[in-house]
Amino acid sequence: MNPTNPSRTLALAALCLFAGTASAHTGDHTTTGFAGGLAHPLLGLDHLLAMIAVGLWAAQQGGRVLWAVPAAFVAAMGLGGLLAWSGGVLPHVETALALSVLALGLLIATQRRWAVAAGMAIAAAFALVHGYAHGLEMPLAASPARYAMGFMLATVCLHGVGIAGRLIGRRAMQAAGAGIAVGGLALVLGV
Repeated sequence: MNPTNPSRTLALAALCLFAGTASAHTGDHTTTGFAGGLAHPLLGLDHLLAMIAVGLWAAQQGGRVLWAVPAAFVAAMGLGGLLAWSGGVLPHVETALALSVLALGLLIATQRRWAVAAGMAIAAAFALVHGYAHGLEMPLAASPARYAMGFMLATVCLHGVGIAGRLIGRRAMQAAGAGIAVGGLALVLGV
């Protein structure tokens, strides 16, 4: 595989540009429990892009960040779900979700590096909002533990997709980050 192949880079960037409004929070619950939790991050563009972006950003930095940042994201996302289930309130959740996509895309596009602890804190802050949104969308009949296991497993897999971005090369990762940022901007603007 040639990581500098311009057609692959353009194709990857183009795929990242197909952003619409956040669709994970429609209120339509057709599955419950583990399956519902597993599906939730895959059905919303905001979650999908953010979780892949976390993996890309971690892969771009390498070293301890490669696993520490995704682990912090998954842990904080679980806490966000717990916050929602316990009746806690986070304001402007949809806006925060969209802004997280934009910010993560920009971090990748600009190859912004942070110390491990700072990167973990950034990822955790974004994850708290994503987990809260997951928790709000949990069907009433679902087991919170099973639902959480589902959305956490889906998140780990999406982080893995982002981490696999190491195979596409540095420039393609930057292009993907730019595409994710554009997607985040579209989400912010409601386009």
